[in-house]
Amino acid sequence: MSVRPVFRRQTQLHRQFTHGFSVSVQRRQAEAAHVKSIGVIGAGQMGLGIALVAAQKAGVPVTLVDTSQASIDKGLKFADKLLAKDVAKQRITQDDADAARSRLTSTTSMDDLSNVDMVIEAVPEIIGLKTDIFSRLAQITSSHTVLATNTSSISITKIAASTTKDPTDLSTSSRVISTHFMNPVPVQKGVEIITGLQTSDATLATAIAFCKRMGKIPSVSADSPGFLANRILMPYINEAIICLETGVGSKEDIDAIMKNGTNVPMGPLQLADFIGLDTCLAIMKVLHQEMGDSKYRPSVLLSKMVDAGWLGKKSGKGFYDY
Repeated sequence: MSVRPVFRRQTQLHRQFTHGFSVSVQRRQAEAAHVKSIGVIGAGQMGLGIALVAAQKAGVPVTLVDTSQASIDKGLKFADKLLAKDVAKQRITQDDADAARSRLTSTTSMDDLSNVDMVIEAVPEIIGLKTDIFSRLAQITSSHTVLATNTSSISITKIAASTTKDPTDLSTSSRVISTHFMNPVPVQKGVEIITGLQTSDATLATAIAFCKRMGKIPSVSADSPGFLANRILMPYINEAIICLETGVGSKEDIDAIMKNGTNVPMGPLQLADFIGLDTCLAIMKVLHQEMGDSKYRPSVLLSKMVDAGWLGKKSGKGFYDY
């Protein structure tokens, strides 16, 4: 039996969103459901950023979920700081800031997401953790709720499969999609939208429409290891680390030549610190395992730094000190 029909739908989706597709876009816009409330799982840097932008730009109530109350408190304190900074720079008024903050509520129980229209999961890149969350979401959310993951490397098809014990039952798995936001979320405009084999057109349309309401510019990619952004970015960062590891250049020279020679805002080693070295390592491991190609082998130095707990900006030490 040919496997081509299995992949034909994703190929068509990719072509429709990368060429002239005005009729298809109009049809999907008509299919898009209006999102009136969302839940965000994970109160870390990414989750907090997604929650804040959704509350501020899309103007919807947001329920922020984390198992740690301390993480929630830290995240909401950071949200207050970001809003105060925007007011001080006259980007928004104090009334705007107060309104955005009032839309943010928090909880330590996923059960409180039973009535939201969309959930965006933003927890660490650990497949077992994500599949456990989506298996639970399948039980507690409404039949219309879009279930989005912020994964930067894990298969959407695999995550979607965790929502059902019957692969032929698409009632929940068809509502699973990836909305991969770029870091920091309040600043970066891009968001990568990835469909699994099970994802419906209506789910795709809703995800695109809501990301646009958040002021983002969506790009669509196939469910392939690393998708587009990290398939290109992470080997670049990893090669820079190998150059440092093997003495080709100092960290300052590596970053300087890329900044001054290619006009990127920061060099690859500084960027790795901002992303988190543990995140970079996790993505490289997925690429290496899934692609089976030695060019994706994580740098030895990268692995050692993660072992040392030098994770970059979030830990206070990476390739640079913070």
